[in-house]
Amino acid sequence: MIRRHDRPEPVGSGREPARGRSGLAAPRTGDAPAAVSGPATVGLPEAAPERRIGRPPVPPPGARGAVRPTPAPRSASADAPVDAVVPVDAVVPVDPVAPVDPVAPPRRVPGRAGRDMAAAVSVGAGLGGVVLVTLAVWRPSFLLVLVAAVVISIVELSRALRAGGQQPPLTPVVVGAVLMLALAWTRGASGLVVGFLLTVVAVLVWRLADGPVGYLRDASAAVLVALYVPLLAGFAALLLVPDDGGARVLAFIFTVVCSDVGGFAAGVLFGKHPLAPSVSPKKSWEGLAGSVAACVLVGVLLITLAFSGPWWGGVLFGVTIALTATLGDLGESLIKRDLGIKDMGNLLPGHGGLMDRMDSLLPSAAVAWLVLSVVVPPV
Repeated sequence: MIRRHDRPEPVGSGREPARGRSGLAAPRTGDAPAAVSGPATVGLPEAAPERRIGRPPVPPPGARGAVRPTPAPRSASADAPVDAVVPVDAVVPVDPVAPVDPVAPPRRVPGRAGRDMAAAVSVGAGLGGVVLVTLAVWRPSFLLVLVAAVVISIVELSRALRAGGQQPPLTPVVVGAVLMLALAWTRGASGLVVGFLLTVVAVLVWRLADGPVGYLRDASAAVLVALYVPLLAGFAALLLVPDDGGARVLAFIFTVVCSDVGGFAAGVLFGKHPLAPSVSPKKSWEGLAGSVAACVLVGVLLITLAFSGPWWGGVLFGVTIALTATLGDLGESLIKRDLGIKDMGNLLPGHGGLMDRMDSLLPSAAVAWLVLSVVVPPV
């Protein structure tokens, strides 16, 4: 036999061992293990198939039905490298699904509107109960509820504006809000307007103490708050003034609620065409049609049965309330998008802040007072 210098000296008889059907050399007794290139595997035979974790083994050709040899156990004293190849039989599959903690409470999934509907309905029913009790027990006590709602809404809106960079003075707006509601109850519409003008003057004077830097920005923000919340809420106090003021307030609030419910139901069931996608993506033209239909139906029933007015007055009342309630909701959504916030607060579970419920009521109060004064004038 010719000795080749590029190969190691053969061991034993010098002949290469015979290969089986699987293409693997059968080890013979007394033979030393052949040299292994690459990462060493301690205690494993040369013929052991190798597989990296995460990949299925690729059997060699002609290995169907062949019995895989069992590798010898690793020596406890062997110092195997970290990147050693793991044999197929040593791979233990891992379940990719994480175990579920039976102690953790289930996470509540919000509804399609992005709210917790159970909490929203409960809070709405509670607020409606407070309004009904105050109007049924003693009509002027509704003013206390209105003042509390206005003050909380002013604080929430002012806090949101402060987060957006404006610094509206809070004290003159809150004091002016109480003054406006009191003058609306005692002096009517003229008293409400006078109270608003006095509030604006108080804001301009109050802001002088902080210097000229940002004066126009902060004073304008405070005037916006005074116009948006207490001035519009003053029309709800004007609705309360006549002898049938309790019925007028209930008609106004109930119609606005029907606008929200009708718009939500129609939007969920039939909504396909966005009304104002850049302002409120969830509002649709179908939802607006549902709001108008619900308000017209309720308006006709209320005007003809509760106030003995003409049916067309109910149609006018329902259409105007549906439009102003939708515009009020869009207006507040526009402010929140400009400020980069989702809700004005977190006081009411399922609703956000109280200002998030006042958005559709505030402009609708002014329209309700005007339409009812024309359709069913107070006695």
